[in-house]
Amino acid sequence: MARYPTKEAVSAGGLVFSDRPDGRWVVLISRRGAAGELQWTLPKGGLEDGESYEEAAVREVGEETGFACQIERPLGVIDYWFVWRPDAVRYHKYVHYYLMTYLGPAAQPRDEEAEDVVWLPLDEAIARLTHTNERNLLATAGTAVAPPEAAPPEAAHAAHHEARDA
Repeated sequence: MARYPTKEAVSAGGLVFSDRPDGRWVVLISRRGAAGELQWTLPKGGLEDGESYEEAAVREVGEETGFACQIERPLGVIDYWFVWRPDAVRYHKYVHYYLMTYLGPAAQPRDEEAEDVVWLPLDEAIARLTHTNERNLLATAGTAVAPPEAAPPEAAHAAHHEARDA
């Protein structure tokens, strides 16, 4: 097996929610994976030059869902590894997620990156998500919106570096 050089990638995204009489509903998107399989995931994407994690998260969620949202609090950072064969690179990716309140339609229509955008009750969304790390993250969303007593996402990302470099 070929050894690929390793690079780091950073993205930001959000869990859009709406608390309704029948519970918390959240937004998932579907997109095709590298092998063409349908994957259900949270909206996320890369940072543009000079963007903070929060700015990128709000922009990406808007682009992929067509929704205007407001960040309530950091939700967590997940990381995973993948190989991008076209560039012959192995990536260690960090995704900074935020819990976001739905405000309404975005000023611009959504892009075509997502095949579908759906609202689901939280439990159904957890079951539908393709990736375990996102399912685990959603399980922490619960119904509380109050900010947790936790380090900001920048500190969580730095902690990954400290653990890796130790």
